[in-house]
Amino acid sequence: MPSKPFQYLYGPVPSRRLGRSLGVDLVPYKTCTYDCIYCQLGKTTHKTTARQDYVPAAGVLSELAEKLAAGVACNYITLAGSGEPTLHASLEELICKIREMTDIPVAVITNGSLLYLPEVREALMRADLVVPSLDAGDAALFEYVNRPHPDVVFERMIEGLVTFGKRYPGRLWMEVLLVSGVTGMASEVKKIAAWIEKIPAERIQLNTVNRPSYEDFACAVDPKQMKKLAGFFAGAVEIPENATPAVGASETTSDTSDADICNLLARRPCTLEGVALGLSLHPHDAAKRLERLITGKAVTAKRNGGKIYYTPAERTS
Repeated sequence: MPSKPFQYLYGPVPSRRLGRSLGVDLVPYKTCTYDCIYCQLGKTTHKTTARQDYVPAAGVLSELAEKLAAGVACNYITLAGSGEPTLHASLEELICKIREMTDIPVAVITNGSLLYLPEVREALMRADLVVPSLDAGDAALFEYVNRPHPDVVFERMIEGLVTFGKRYPGRLWMEVLLVSGVTGMASEVKKIAAWIEKIPAERIQLNTVNRPSYEDFACAVDPKQMKKLAGFFAGAVEIPENATPAVGASETTSDTSDADICNLLARRPCTLEGVALGLSLHPHDAAKRLERLITGKAVTAKRNGGKIYYTPAERTS
C-alpha cells in the first residue's frame, strides 16, 4: 500500500545547486514577503512580514522521522518550499531539532528580506548552509523585480544581508537571478556585484529564469550573456547547469503515489526527469503517471525554454 502523502515534506527534489534536496515547507502556499516577477509558483497570495508559527513543529518532525526511518537518500534537508521560510517564528528551534535527528546538513533557501531582524539572523546561525538571494542593485529595480511588502526597504534589506554575512559561521552562498532585459545587463549586474562584494560569501550562484515564471515577460538571459555577466563578480561564480540527471531502474521505488507527485509539483514545477529523480521513479513510470494526472486534470504541462514542465492544474491559496 502506498504511504499517505506528506503535508510538510516533499521530494527529495533534484536541485541544480544542492543535489538531492529533501524539502521542508514551513509556510502555506505563497505566503511570502515578495511577489517576484519570475516566481515559478505564481502570484503571492499572502504578502506579509508577520512572523508566526505557520505549521506545527511536531508535524514536521514526525514526517521527517518517518522519512529518515525509510532511509531517504538526500544531500540536504532544505527549508524552502512555497513561500519565505524565515517567516516561520520557531525556525531556530526547528533547525536545532532537525540537527539532533540526523547528520544530513540543513540548508535554508531564503530571499534574505528579513535578515535585518536580529532574531532571524540568530535563527539562521544554526543552519549548515544558507542561500540568500539578491536580484537587484538599487531600490527602484528591487521594487520592480521583487515587489516587496512595504515593510521591506531595500537599504535595510541590504544592511541585513551584510550584517548576517559577516557573522554567519556556516557555508554562505549568494544567489543572483537575472531576468533578460531587466537585470540581465552589464549596468545592473555591476550594481548587484558591488553589494555582494561586501558580503563574505563562499560562492555566488548566477541563475536565470529556468521554469515557467509568473509574468510572461520574465524571460531567461542567453547563456553566452550569462557567462559575460559572471565576469563582473569577484570570487567564485557558478552558473548552475540546467540538465537533470536520469534515474536508473535500480533506483526506483514502488510506493510513490500520484498524491506524492502532486505534492512535489505544488512546491516545484518539474520536468519528467525531475519527477523521476526526485521521487525515485523509473522515467517510463513517471511518464505514465503524469499522463494519467493530465488526463484527470490534476496536472498541466507547460513548455519553457525548450523543456516541458509539469505543474498542478489549479492552485489554492
